[in-house]
Amino acid sequence: MGLIKAGMGALGGTFADQWKEFFYCESMPKEVLVTKGQKRVTGRSANTKGNDNIISNGSGIAVADGQCMIIVEQGKVVEVCAEPGEFTYDTSSEPSIFAGSLGESIKETFKTVGKRFTYGGDTGKDQRIYYFNTKEILENRFGTPNPVPFRVVDSKIGLDIDVSIRCSGVYSYKIADPLLFYSNVCGNVEQEYSREELDATLKTEFISALQPAFGHLSELELRPNQIVTHNTDLENAMNTALSEKWGALRGLKVVSIALGSVTLPDEDAELIKQAQRTAIMRDPTMAAATLVGAQADAMKTAAGNQAGAMTGFMGMGMAMNQGGGMNAQNLFAMGQQQQEQQKRNTRNWKRPQWSVEGPHRRQPRKVLPPSNTWPSPDGQ
Repeated sequence: MGLIKAGMGALGGTFADQWKEFFYCESMPKEVLVTKGQKRVTGRSANTKGNDNIISNGSGIAVADGQCMIIVEQGKVVEVCAEPGEFTYDTSSEPSIFAGSLGESIKETFKTVGKRFTYGGDTGKDQRIYYFNTKEILENRFGTPNPVPFRVVDSKIGLDIDVSIRCSGVYSYKIADPLLFYSNVCGNVEQEYSREELDATLKTEFISALQPAFGHLSELELRPNQIVTHNTDLENAMNTALSEKWGALRGLKVVSIALGSVTLPDEDAELIKQAQRTAIMRDPTMAAATLVGAQADAMKTAAGNQAGAMTGFMGMGMAMNQGGGMNAQNLFAMGQQQQEQQKRNTRNWKRPQWSVEGPHRRQPRKVLPPSNTWPSPDGQ
């Protein structure tokens, strides 16, 4: 048994009158994930008094955009179709799979959960048609009830600390593999399966997966305030973290994540700022500029000393002498030396080491062995 593609175009149109029975599904609202196919019986039907769970040979089946249709017989999936169009159910043909936008992966799933028949298979005792909503399921709000650890790494300044962040936002998902969703989630529902039956579980698992996903972002050396600008990286990290529970078990996939805010406790934010300020002082030139600014502020304060400007300047001079004799001029000189050394290292690294052998040939210089070693007998 299988499906024969009958035509494209307006679903539920004139083709519906040519079949014994016609199965279709209206546009599913965003709250519905799975619904049972409705049967429109025509005058030619041989199943006007039969069970609704029997599909007659030659019946028509319509599939709309954003839907995936499966035929289940005795609890086993026997047909899959994710391509929009109209099809004829033929019991004399081989089972068919119209993967559509779901890709080749659904064919591999069918090999595991599907049921294969030989040509000319008989009609089963219980046959059902289910339609899956493969559109993006939007407006799933989340928020972290407890702080989530986040590692802040910046190799340029040697920063590596753990902070706690809170975040909130919305995410969307879709059914990427209807066969897994049917086998492990909804099963043979009587009429429909709504998202509210699954929302609480998905939200809890989504929040639990934030920590390993944030761990991946910390490897990219992102600051907490940069997370909201890397939604694609976060989506990929979440799909990786949820691949076992959502992807491999339920056939679900995270489509998009929009973070409303990412906040840190005041003490953690101050800790990062202090580490950044300390890292600035590792550069002698920056330290010298900071010292000059501090000295200028100190001179202004000393000039306005209530005990007299002379007393203020004396106190400032004593404080500078206690600083170990380091002044801005020395720091600027150290910074200039470092910059010149870096330029020399860069030039030496880029300059090739050549030696001339012969009048016109330039060859790489031959590296001699260390003085404490002897050449091998063959001269190498």
